[in-house]
Amino acid sequence: MNKAITEGILLMPPQFSQGLDVWSSGDGTPGSDTYDGAVNAAFVPADQDFGGCLELMKSEPTQQLRYMGETPLLPGCYLRITARIKAISGNLPSARIAGWAGNDSRTHVGGLVEVGPTAVIEAYGDVVEVSAIVGAGVRGGVDMVWGAAPAYGHFGLDLTGSVGGVVRIDDIVIEDITQVFHRDMLSLVDVRDYGAVGDGVTDDSAAFEAADAAAAGREILVSEGTFFLGDSVTFDSPVVFEGTVDMAREHVFSLRRNFDFPTYAEAFGDEVEGLKRAFQSLLNDSDHESLDLGGRRIVVDAPIDLQAAAPNRTQYAQRRIIKNGQLYVSGDSAWDPEVVSSQASYAPSDGRLLRNVVNAANVQVGSVVTGNGVGREVYVRSVNVATQEVMLSQPFYDAEGTQNFTFTRYKYVLDFSGFSKISQMSVSNVELLCNSRANGILLSGAGIAFHLRDSFINRPKHHGISSPGEGCQGMLVDRCQFLTDEGSERAQDRQSIAINCNANDVKIRNNRASQFRHFAVVGGSNCMITGNHFFQGDGEDAGVRTAGVLLINGYCSATIDGNYIDNASIEWSNEYDPQPDFAGGFSFGALSITDNVFLSGDVAPWFSYIVIKPHGTGHSITGLNVTGNKFRSISGNIDRVDRVDTSFADLDMSKGKHVTFDGNTYHSVVTPTYNPLFIDHDQNSAASTWSVKSEGHLPFGGRCRRVQSVVATSRLRNSSGQTIYATPYVGLEQGSNGDEVDLHWETALEGNVTVGVRMD
Repeated sequence: MNKAITEGILLMPPQFSQGLDVWSSGDGTPGSDTYDGAVNAAFVPADQDFGGCLELMKSEPTQQLRYMGETPLLPGCYLRITARIKAISGNLPSARIAGWAGNDSRTHVGGLVEVGPTAVIEAYGDVVEVSAIVGAGVRGGVDMVWGAAPAYGHFGLDLTGSVGGVVRIDDIVIEDITQVFHRDMLSLVDVRDYGAVGDGVTDDSAAFEAADAAAAGREILVSEGTFFLGDSVTFDSPVVFEGTVDMAREHVFSLRRNFDFPTYAEAFGDEVEGLKRAFQSLLNDSDHESLDLGGRRIVVDAPIDLQAAAPNRTQYAQRRIIKNGQLYVSGDSAWDPEVVSSQASYAPSDGRLLRNVVNAANVQVGSVVTGNGVGREVYVRSVNVATQEVMLSQPFYDAEGTQNFTFTRYKYVLDFSGFSKISQMSVSNVELLCNSRANGILLSGAGIAFHLRDSFINRPKHHGISSPGEGCQGMLVDRCQFLTDEGSERAQDRQSIAINCNANDVKIRNNRASQFRHFAVVGGSNCMITGNHFFQGDGEDAGVRTAGVLLINGYCSATIDGNYIDNASIEWSNEYDPQPDFAGGFSFGALSITDNVFLSGDVAPWFSYIVIKPHGTGHSITGLNVTGNKFRSISGNIDRVDRVDTSFADLDMSKGKHVTFDGNTYHSVVTPTYNPLFIDHDQNSAASTWSVKSEGHLPFGGRCRRVQSVVATSRLRNSSGQTIYATPYVGLEQGSNGDEVDLHWETALEGNVTVGVRMD
């Protein structure tokens, strides 16, 4: 394609026969001297080689000849200037094509190469051709690279060498040879045509922007080279990369028509850097709401600090999605946990704060805190080095005073903890293949509605999803698989945890988790755990089983419904309570466990599916609904499905209310649990006081605190066999454990009754 034809632009200067008044002996700018009437120049109408030509005597060390017309320089256009010359007499000169670069303001653009290669004239009469190519881009064969600044040029030639020689010059030719440099696809716009250099040092950001503006929807080519961008750049046109881009972290590269991971990986020549840059753009450009990984496997050899990838953002609250790919962990030491031990002081009155932390600067946000009296999954939420204080995700249950604490900072594939707040972030259809080296996702300190869906977290070293603060508020985890690498370990020796959360309103639904120590450690209230299958068995005879769901708040207001709970338990603790010596309030309240399948095999007989573990004295149950569940043990019986873990304290069974165990089924359970419990009592000898035993069938071995019915199921008879119509009064909480009821009759009777008792 020749732009002089297709765009109606005149490139060719006039012939010498039309007059020498447009041919300058200077730089060609307006006002410079011309060869019209000059004593050293004349038009020769008939030369045997050239026809009409200019005869010129060289009177200056550098004799200039410039066309005074403004030859336009269009972006992406390459011009070749050609002249033929021969010596007639005198000293033999040398010749070269030359020009003068001007911008839109009609001023000279300095610092450019404005001469072409020099040709030596070696004999009289020999016709020598000199030529040079001028254009914006650094390309092979381009002699005068002018970039995007010049708008036009004054072109001609220079005679150099000794003075006194006479030469004849044929008409100068200027032609568009852009097609030599452009590919067959004419819709491709190369950034080099707009001044990009690609040397890794020169700032090519303006050239990139100019190429995008000129493309007008055509595809942009970033050809081979390393293009340094000293500022943020946005491409509204599609782009293909042969070269790579380099830019400072604070600058954003937005590819609005190619917003996907594969393009960013090509742009930056590195998969992880491409992912970081794409995430940075995701948070800084409103034109896209999701980052598609393109189904690609991305090899990750170190934790991805997502806030460091987008340093201009400390929080973000718009819906954004990372989707459709696999993050494959490699490397070794980069994933090693960093462990710090420091002395610190703790006071229950300010239960989420550690004071006087020695070497506080070494304690990292997101670290797990361990020590005497520290509950499970307590994290460092923030660190104030100046005051030597550490803010905690949860209070301790019994760590008053000064002691040494250990702070373990695990490493995560996707680490959001650098953000103070992230809301409405979603990870969808992504596999985190942690390879027993890395952990999965670490949330920010605050935020709402993080969503992980249809994804795999495969073989995390310690944690699948961790929340160091309240970035899990309203978190949704849907249809995901959590696969541990600890399947060969005994259940009690495992360390890994699929999910932990601290804030309220978490929904964990329809997931599958294999052989973690815990599936979910839930520290907030109003959570829903529904439709999941988590299994935690091992190959041990009479094996120990750990909690699948660990509820850490006494008043949890949680629903656990429709799950398949396989060789695991539900443990209900209050170790995050800042005042464990309970004196009032809700205590263990508002938990609903409904329509679940509980299955265990080859476990110790003392294993139970529902365990309450109090911390502090005086706690009771103030709301528990266990209905419609299927409890079954295989390869051996279990004693009961419910128990109290008295490692720290016992429940106060003289208190409690709103407890229901009803509509459940029990298989291979020695002592099923009911509340209300209906006891069939047979009194074979007449007595005025009948002792009715619950035989441990009340929940958690509870006391008989209420009788809701006494129904005679046979004829009540006195010692003479006479039928007696009578109603007893009851004595509650009888026996050494308070788990019996006495029925007191007006006279000694015998017969059968069904007594409905409750432990609440």
